[in-house]
Amino acid sequence: MSGFYSEALTSKHDRRAFSCGVDVLDDYLRVRATQDVRRLCAAAFVLVPDGEPYLIAGFYTLSAFSVALDTVPDSIAQKLARYPVVPSILIGRLARSVSFPGLGAVLLMDAITRCVRQSDEIGASLIVVDAKDERAQGFYEKHGFIALRGVSKRLVISMATAAAAVGSREVAKARKN
Repeated sequence: MSGFYSEALTSKHDRRAFSCGVDVLDDYLRVRATQDVRRLCAAAFVLVPDGEPYLIAGFYTLSAFSVALDTVPDSIAQKLARYPVVPSILIGRLARSVSFPGLGAVLLMDAITRCVRQSDEIGASLIVVDAKDERAQGFYEKHGFIALRGVSKRLVISMATAAAAVGSREVAKARKN
């Protein structure tokens, strides 16, 4: 992630200048993101270019989530504890500025890395995303996410697979056992 760093969204970041080209995501960042953070509904993180600490190149949100085990694909479910509900982390929103094409994968890997680190502190077996359309669904599938059964455009990846993808050997090893 050379040339960028991620950090929690704060009042120093210029939310008004951000545009990803999707009104609902732009409006969320400008109006609701700080409210969600303040109300503990989501944690919001921004990707910032080196040397421009106020500029937002992209953002994502994370929150606690759970998934019904019977919706999880068998290839993942067979490796999970047999509880009816699986603890998860939701990447609720993810968007990059139109000024920074190609950063979607960087944002996703940053979000996944943060999820893996947090799963060491608070148990979470899965990472969940909601794709806004078929294009977004294809993007997530390209990065290893698999569609849940019976839930339109909701995808999941196991924490062990995510840990392996971002090189967290300790978490990947622990999650496989």
